[in-house]
Amino acid sequence: MDDHLYSKHLQQSITLHILHTPPPSDRSDYNLLIVNDGQDMDSLGVKETMDSLYKAGKILPLVIIGVEASDRMKEYGVSGKPDYLGRGSQAAFYDDFINSELYPYAKKQSGVRKFQSVAIVGCSLGGLSAFDIAWNHPDKISKVGVLSGSFWWRDLAAEDSNYSDEKNRIMYAKLKASRKKPGLQYWFYAGAAEEKEDRDKDSVIDVIDDTKDIMDLLKRKNVVSPDGMVYVQSPTGTHDYKSWRKVFPDFLVWAFPKSQ
Repeated sequence: MDDHLYSKHLQQSITLHILHTPPPSDRSDYNLLIVNDGQDMDSLGVKETMDSLYKAGKILPLVIIGVEASDRMKEYGVSGKPDYLGRGSQAAFYDDFINSELYPYAKKQSGVRKFQSVAIVGCSLGGLSAFDIAWNHPDKISKVGVLSGSFWWRDLAAEDSNYSDEKNRIMYAKLKASRKKPGLQYWFYAGAAEEKEDRDKDSVIDVIDDTKDIMDLLKRKNVVSPDGMVYVQSPTGTHDYKSWRKVFPDFLVWAFPKSQ
């Protein structure tokens, strides 16, 4: 079903696409998945994947809410830190919407006081947004899926002579400076055929390098357990829903596994 939720933070009505498995006898057994770019859930194969995996007994009872982006270039990014072109200027408001408006709405609509677990997932720029929101709210969100995340997001053009991967990739710099130790679990995906960009000329494309740099930093900061992070790389994966759709089932089983 579709619904609309007016956001005081974003000052507009947000379209929501809501799916769920058959209600469990105890609704407190429900889990929640928030999907960025909810307008593209059909392209990601969300409903078919959920129905198939639940019927096969591979995932737990689940509510999925896809949040339709109004202006993804403004709403997605890193909270409080626009990129060098001013994109992501509303990321903080979108973060507030997810945390203080969508989350209470989801509980009320699902008839639960607290979900068993909550995850958020996104692709490309939506993946960067999902990662940032999870990092900001580990009290509510326990797992995050980032498919081809835009971790290149920067506050200085890469062509600028002063550009530095260490200082100017916004999410990387935020993590590096953070003293938080959120107990999150992470699922990352990147495809080897997504692009040809290679800033450091190491013969590894940026989407892979940037993702692995985030993973390495999480490990160095000791904020994730050895089994709390998954990385999937496809040798033929491209930057599109055709590739993301193929790996989405793996993410869903990882996020909400049902013990056999």
